[in-house]
Amino acid sequence: MKAQLIDGGMIDLKQETIDALRKRLTGPLLLPGDIGYDEARRIWNAMIDRRPALISRCESADDVVQAIAFAREHSLLVSVRGGGHNIAGNAVCDDGLMIDLSPMRGVQVDPTARRATVGPGCTLAGFDAVAQAHGLATPLGINSTTGVAGLTLGGGFGWLSRKYGMTIDNLLAVDVVLADGRRVRASETENPDLFWGVRGGGGNFGIVTSFEFLLHPVGPEVLCGLIVFPFDQAKAVLTRFARFTETMPDELAVWMITRKAPPLPFLPAEVHGTEIVALALFYTGDPAEGEKLIEPLRGFGTALGEHVGVQPYTAWQQAFDPLLAPGARNYWKSHNLTRLSDGLIDAIIEYTGTLPSPQTEIFVGTIGGQTARVTPEAMAYSSRDARYVMNVHCRWELAGDDERCIAWARAFFAKSKPFASSGAYVNFLTRDETDRVAFAYGATYDRLVELKSKYDPSNLFRMNQNIKPAPDQR
Repeated sequence: MKAQLIDGGMIDLKQETIDALRKRLTGPLLLPGDIGYDEARRIWNAMIDRRPALISRCESADDVVQAIAFAREHSLLVSVRGGGHNIAGNAVCDDGLMIDLSPMRGVQVDPTARRATVGPGCTLAGFDAVAQAHGLATPLGINSTTGVAGLTLGGGFGWLSRKYGMTIDNLLAVDVVLADGRRVRASETENPDLFWGVRGGGGNFGIVTSFEFLLHPVGPEVLCGLIVFPFDQAKAVLTRFARFTETMPDELAVWMITRKAPPLPFLPAEVHGTEIVALALFYTGDPAEGEKLIEPLRGFGTALGEHVGVQPYTAWQQAFDPLLAPGARNYWKSHNLTRLSDGLIDAIIEYTGTLPSPQTEIFVGTIGGQTARVTPEAMAYSSRDARYVMNVHCRWELAGDDERCIAWARAFFAKSKPFASSGAYVNFLTRDETDRVAFAYGATYDRLVELKSKYDPSNLFRMNQNIKPAPDQR
């Protein structure tokens, strides 16, 4: 079997070599043509269609050790899959070894200590279900099929972040398999430099086989929902949204989305497929108090409809899954923002008027609050001045529409760039944005290069938003 080397060359792996690896693993080793191979290599973004030479479906940290040892011994290109949700598609490599962590999806919760231990193959839905059985949660994303591992290693934010911080602000410890095969634990007191790096540095330093999180009392029912306005009121709604979100309490999160209306049952049928402005809201405290706080939102315009009420936290975490289902083609561009200027609002309105597909949207997520109270140098993720993250989420079905849709996203990205702040959210970077990695990390980048040189000097873990080791280490 031909397999790709880390330097781009090819090697011929003999059958006895592959059989020897298979005997060292407890989980299955898949080759092209095997049952389960195509399913294992299929990820959320349908634009990614790569074919690894081997897929090691790891069932334990020992399997990860064996897979890394094999890759190192044969100098193979390596990719690492957790939930397989990353927009850039770094989970899958062509002709190399894909280390698939998705079988390692266990969750254990200690409700007394408010701690959770989570496997690297776990999705947000799996984590939320176990934690919410005890009325607990930690800040995660907004799509339940997202993998906990990738979300966390890139920073992580969602509905709870204004109150409780980024996902990494609630990370207490990790177990890691390093490039040299060593298994280590990292926390504030054990390998603290590595712990600093994994909190935002992506998968650059090793493969995390276990995460330990701090949990908070949440729900199990929360006030949340959508208020939808007609697009001809976009200027007024977005301007009021910008001012309202500057002073709202940490317990409240309000996000803004512009897109064509999906067939939501609370919207008139004649609105379906037309441009709209939607406000998605979430309140972590007493629903009665939350109702008072959200009342001004209804006055931002004349709403087409709303669906706001008290529902299970787990239901709200899955509310947007139908709009983010796997199998479509996706391309993102994003900016960090400290404020929503009039110029940015005008650009959003202009480009929403020319959406290239019915599924494309522009969303502005509000963070700030607790996320901004951590010093930029405290961990690898340094964008603590970002009060908002805007994602230009282009989504379509046919490969023939790739050029047109990508061009639209890039044009809006360029038009909105003058209004952006420093840094970028690495989880939103696409595969063609390697030139933005240093910019994304800002002041912490040089320290990340030093860490990479220490923990992965050969750049074995390069299928990521890559931090290259210092030149004399490569």
